[in-house]
Amino acid sequence: MIKGVMNKKVILISIDGMRPDGLKQCGNEYLKELEKMCSYTYNVRTVYPSITLPCHFSMTHSVPPERHGILTNDYVPQVRPVRGIFENVKDFGGVTAMFYGWHPLRDIAPAGSLNFANFIQYNMVDGTDNLIADEAIKTIKEYSPDFVFLYMVETDMQGHKTGWMSKEYLYRINNAINNVKKVIELFKNEYRIIITADHGGHERSHGSLMDEDMYVPAFLLGEEFKPNEELKDVSILDITPTIAKIMGVKKEEDWEGKPLF
Repeated sequence: MIKGVMNKKVILISIDGMRPDGLKQCGNEYLKELEKMCSYTYNVRTVYPSITLPCHFSMTHSVPPERHGILTNDYVPQVRPVRGIFENVKDFGGVTAMFYGWHPLRDIAPAGSLNFANFIQYNMVDGTDNLIADEAIKTIKEYSPDFVFLYMVETDMQGHKTGWMSKEYLYRINNAINNVKKVIELFKNEYRIIITADHGGHERSHGSLMDEDMYVPAFLLGEEFKPNEELKDVSILDITPTIAKIMGVKKEEDWEGKPLF
């Protein structure tokens, strides 16, 4: 299997349903280190509807749902397709990888745009996030892919089960950050690492225009980003243009976001 060859590599980590105040209250001491190491914000605005598939499609294609046309968690083909980060990295000669625990997310990466893909269904075993992170770590160690997307899902599923901001939900965020810590400690010298979320949540749901649903945190680690700098005016649409600029791959004219450096 081919190994990654690009000089600048990126790991994008998405923690599904992670509210900024949930992250602050989860009790993980590594959050202080993230703030010191990264450019960061607790006020990334996501897109409406604030639902997993539309938000991730916007995250990886830099257009809002009214442009890509995906308004629910059921994928529909784009009427006028917008290319996303997976295709552009692959076409540039890069090696791509995706690790995820919720099957509909597969559609953010079109057929032929992935070199590696590992899926573990979240409700088949407790600890899915840990298994997914470990699979990502194993593949990165062996093959050093150029662009890696790591998606953790148990935060969102716990929110639906026991409520956003419940102690069980905060536990899932704490666990996800422990996985983030492992990834950073192993690969911070080889990769730029971006940690964010798709949407927040309230009570046992999300999808509205409420601030609790519409704002998420983001942390950006790498030489392009100033440590301990709080970013302003950040949209989820900015993630893909930022990755493209880091890696030197094509920025699509359709993309509506901006690079964050």
